[in-house]
Amino acid sequence: MAALNGPSDSLAWTETAAARSTAQDVIGWLLEGDPAVRWQVLQDLVGAAPEEVAAERRRVASEGWGARLLAAQDEAGTWAQGLYLPKWTSTTYTLLLLRWLGLPAGYPHAIRGCKCLWEGATYTDGGLNLFPRPPETCITGMLVLLASHFRFKDPRVDGAVAWLLRDQLPDGGWNCRALRTGSQHGSFHTTITVLEALLAYRLAGGAIDVLEASARGRAFFLLHHLYRSHTTGRIAKSEFTRFPFPPQWHFDILRGLEYFRASSAPPDPRLADAVEKIRSAQDPDGRWKRYPPYPGRQWFPLEPPGASRIATLRCLRVLNWSCGSGTKASGIAAQPG
Repeated sequence: MAALNGPSDSLAWTETAAARSTAQDVIGWLLEGDPAVRWQVLQDLVGAAPEEVAAERRRVASEGWGARLLAAQDEAGTWAQGLYLPKWTSTTYTLLLLRWLGLPAGYPHAIRGCKCLWEGATYTDGGLNLFPRPPETCITGMLVLLASHFRFKDPRVDGAVAWLLRDQLPDGGWNCRALRTGSQHGSFHTTITVLEALLAYRLAGGAIDVLEASARGRAFFLLHHLYRSHTTGRIAKSEFTRFPFPPQWHFDILRGLEYFRASSAPPDPRLADAVEKIRSAQDPDGRWKRYPPYPGRQWFPLEPPGASRIATLRCLRVLNWSCGSGTKASGIAAQPG
């Protein structure tokens, strides 16, 4: 395995001539996929010109998976006539999927969907909920993430971010149960949701400084070597080593590593074990398999069982980041630009 804390002269997945040939086969196979896969292959594996990447990315809205999801939006601007339920076809989760696919910022359908979420949410001291209950950390994080990514303008976004910063726990994490049970230990699921939201907010030019809170959140994960108990060293949950797409609200090691990469954090030796889990899941042909999606409603299957273009793209990008190899071997963005 290439060192996590130093650059490599070769790509993470192209260390031999045979591997380089396999890599070219994999690139060709990835480029036969949906526009949501192709634009990211061009940007992160091929290093294509920005105008070529942008042209391919625009096709997400007019072809393939993205176009099918946009066509499912109803006249009210929602999906499945629900804000948070049903999982996974509601407005919240459809917009989260469109973000993962790379629908460009400012797209009218996404702005309209965000407007439905923010107008339908309860707002208490900055925190948000999509149910008539006190604020909920994960839902607040998701709504901040979507508003920031799609550039939906609402004066309450800054207040929601401030609420998230106040909600951070002493260990650097966040936990949606903290308000209900008094828990003072961060949740892997909640913490990754909030960190992604703070990153999207910062990249969108948000007015509140979130750097310190984000660094504390990353420290929470580093203390846990991303997915292990900080007291026993054991894997916190076995499902963390699986990575279905989309991850929905769930944490897994690939989603965690994608966040570290997207945040421009340098590779850290404490992440080496998680990186090796990703590497060891690669099949001999250079691809990664599709994990079954989380139980719930889907608009349609993105991929059949077997080799997965989405998983392969995501894993390659993370592996390349882990060895400091630059652009040409990365995965689906934790934070598409």
